[in-house]
Amino acid sequence: MNTFGRKLRLSIWGESHGPALGVVIDGVPAGIEIGTADFMADIERRQGGKAHTTPRIESDTPTLLSGIYQGHTTGAPLSILFHNQAQQSSDYETLATTPRPGHADWVAAHKFGGLNDPRGGGHFSGRLTLPLVAAGVVAKKILALRAPELKIEAHIVELGGSGDKECWGDILAAAAAKGDSVGAIVECRAEGMPIGLGEPFFDSLEGLLAHAAFAIPGIRGVEFGDGFGAARSYGSTHNDAIVAPDGTTATNHAGGINGGLSNGNPLVMRVAFKPTSSIALAQQSLNTATGKVEPLDIGGRHDVCIALRGAVVVEAVVAIVLADCIL
Repeated sequence: MNTFGRKLRLSIWGESHGPALGVVIDGVPAGIEIGTADFMADIERRQGGKAHTTPRIESDTPTLLSGIYQGHTTGAPLSILFHNQAQQSSDYETLATTPRPGHADWVAAHKFGGLNDPRGGGHFSGRLTLPLVAAGVVAKKILALRAPELKIEAHIVELGGSGDKECWGDILAAAAAKGDSVGAIVECRAEGMPIGLGEPFFDSLEGLLAHAAFAIPGIRGVEFGDGFGAARSYGSTHNDAIVAPDGTTATNHAGGINGGLSNGNPLVMRVAFKPTSSIALAQQSLNTATGKVEPLDIGGRHDVCIALRGAVVVEAVVAIVLADCIL
């Protein structure tokens, strides 16, 4: 479904090339001071128009439709709307019968009987991360009041298979020159974590965070602490010794979570972004009208690496989950 959360419940709506898109957030406490300007710093981090990102530039100015009165939340559902103004739907006309490799075109057409909006990916587009970022801003406002010591930050730690930042520009330029794309890994850290967020088993903190993270288009993996590296270590080296009465540990291989609950140490979460599926290089795909596999050239405006604009989205979903848990 398009709704997530228990106490802080958000619903995402809209399409990439529709007239508008947005989010409705229920459960926002009354009295939080918030206005349009509060959203813009994170929104600008997600916007295109920068080097090796999509040249599609939208103003992305949020319209606060409900749940706000005299600059403060009212406790009613908070509705945030964004207008789409820079669509180029003609770029997708030739794709009506040819699903793009790596995209949701094929499965969406089958699931919804061909009635889905295919322009720019429709409801499956990365454009839908904009309302996620907006919801993240609201969540950060809640956290600032309920857990002021909590700080969340996400950034790229690996791009195109390299952890050397000095190489990233060359990797991006080389991929762009070939009409190709690259993937990346984004790490999110939350310092000042309370103890005990999350629930055992199905609502473990890792489970909630992974659930939210996989709502971001292009995510292919999530890990916490050492992640898959834990499978290659010994218990004697992986265990985090508790060394202080507040639960501080000598190491943080667990990434700040034990038994599905936050343990007070920094939350460390990494997500893997796949290479952008829409690339300039010619590909092969099935033409559903002819029944034949044919060459496919994809037009439109696309990122060389979607993670360049994805770190702030990861930050947002972590904030949303933590705010929901704290409430």
